[in-house]
Amino acid sequence: MVTTFSRARKQRIDALVNSGDEGSSLLQDAWARLKGSPLFWFGAVIVGLFVVLAIIGPWIAPHDPGAQLLIDQTSRARNSIAPAQDGFPLGGDTQGRDLLSRMIVGARQTLLVGIFATLIGLVGGLILGILAGAFGGWIDTLVMRIVDVMLSIPSLLLAISIGVLFTNPNLTSVIIAVSIPQIPVFARLLRGQMLAQRESDHVLAARALGVKRGPIVFRHMVPNSISPVIVQATLVVATSILDAAALSFLGLGSQDVSQPEWGQMLGEAQGSIDSHPQLAFWPAGAIIVVVLGFTLLGEALREAIDPKNRR
Repeated sequence: MVTTFSRARKQRIDALVNSGDEGSSLLQDAWARLKGSPLFWFGAVIVGLFVVLAIIGPWIAPHDPGAQLLIDQTSRARNSIAPAQDGFPLGGDTQGRDLLSRMIVGARQTLLVGIFATLIGLVGGLILGILAGAFGGWIDTLVMRIVDVMLSIPSLLLAISIGVLFTNPNLTSVIIAVSIPQIPVFARLLRGQMLAQRESDHVLAARALGVKRGPIVFRHMVPNSISPVIVQATLVVATSILDAAALSFLGLGSQDVSQPEWGQMLGEAQGSIDSHPQLAFWPAGAIIVVVLGFTLLGEALREAIDPKNRR
């Protein structure tokens, strides 16, 4: 029986070797799983369309988003706005501006806030996470206590607290207010990944060979710890868009009406939402769809790179 088992095992090994199959990398395995994930493609299509719209929006908008072209059909006394008509498929807003043009152009401002807020939070989190994970000791303790304090405050509340510090709110102030609460999220995640890498075989081997701390950190620990952080960044884009919309809704966003943003449009619609709910429906629906797209994309990426899913 033992001989038969050994012969069968040898045959399977020989068949594998002769077939030319080679071990696949983590990225190859992840992409193979992503290709078969409906959630990934659904999220990718939403995000792709959103990005394309944000890029070409100002050129395809039918009218100037700040021009009051329908002001003659708008009356605050009778609480009326311009209805849908030729050349204005969604009608106008309370200021007589083309609602469709504002929706299209507003995609760019929304994307800028989400991307730049995430990038600033990512860079700040990488700096703190690398310091804590690479040095340990009192540096790790100090960084983590700062992170714990920031995490103890709800992200939206912290963003609002930062936003009210600016006397003249604009797009830059929104990006700063939204990005700072994201820093501890990235810092804690990267620090945990680097602590797991610190005792790995390849790091211990590098130390035994006398490699200095800098090359060990940036050639071995960080590259092997960064994947979950990148996936988290995809999810944070969705959170940043929601937080930015909340700030704009509260009046802490950009005051430039010629450069609309979906959260700003929600804030402008709150005074007439009972009589003209469509003014809030379109920007709110756009925010929900885009956030859903980034969330699905991030969750699909997270599942794809999870080592537990490797076969």
